[in-house]
Amino acid sequence: LPERQYGPADRRRVEEFRARPGRSAGPVTMRPLPSVTRSARPNRRASYHAHANPLRIKANGVGKIEKHTSNTEAWLESLAAAERPSQPVILAMPMPAADELQVLTSVAEVRQTTAAVVATGQRLISIFTPDLEPMLYDDARVIEVIKRFVLSHSFAKVRVLLRDHTRYTGSGSRFMSMARRLTSYLELRILVPQFHHLTASYCIADDRGIVYRMRSDRWDGIAAVNSPPVARQYLQEFDAAWLASHDQHHQRAARLR
Repeated sequence: LPERQYGPADRRRVEEFRARPGRSAGPVTMRPLPSVTRSARPNRRASYHAHANPLRIKANGVGKIEKHTSNTEAWLESLAAAERPSQPVILAMPMPAADELQVLTSVAEVRQTTAAVVATGQRLISIFTPDLEPMLYDDARVIEVIKRFVLSHSFAKVRVLLRDHTRYTGSGSRFMSMARRLTSYLELRILVPQFHHLTASYCIADDRGIVYRMRSDRWDGIAAVNSPPVARQYLQEFDAAWLASHDQHHQRAARLR
């Protein structure tokens, strides 16, 4: 921009200033005002981006704003550190819960849940019973679902452990009649004396579903279609007794026919 020139109005203001009381009447030298160039103007754009880009501010010569920004960030960081917990909070992931155990109190409930559990089996049914309990395993629904299980699944197997084979294993037992026809799928073994202290009665489908009664002479018990922890616990007990009763099975197999 060109330098500013003094005009008549400026000279008149100087004369008025000299005419004030207490002012000397010496000559006044009129110096030209310095020109204001575009480069000397304040960079308002740099000030606007003060908090967004400190490096750019420093490049434009705005050092104080950069210092103020750094102080503000440090203050905010101190507030965040004060509210941050001393130890990290770990949220427990929800675990998939097994089916809730159903409480059984009557023979009708035991029949219904036994049929439902057997129907969920895919490869193996394990039955631990003192004498085939005709009120349970001679029931038409239970017989039908066991027959459907062995005929509709390849390599299906039904294992039955008996404590007393002399009570309800005659020709009048519907379960034994089915076992004689399906010998390739259904196997019975006589429990060895070392496991006679077990008084429970249960039916396990694969390693997930279970119907369990602590005492075989009572109908009080529990059942679950999908409870692997409970089912596997008693399946281990069954497997141990099953393997131990292998010799007894061969010695007394003829008596069951």
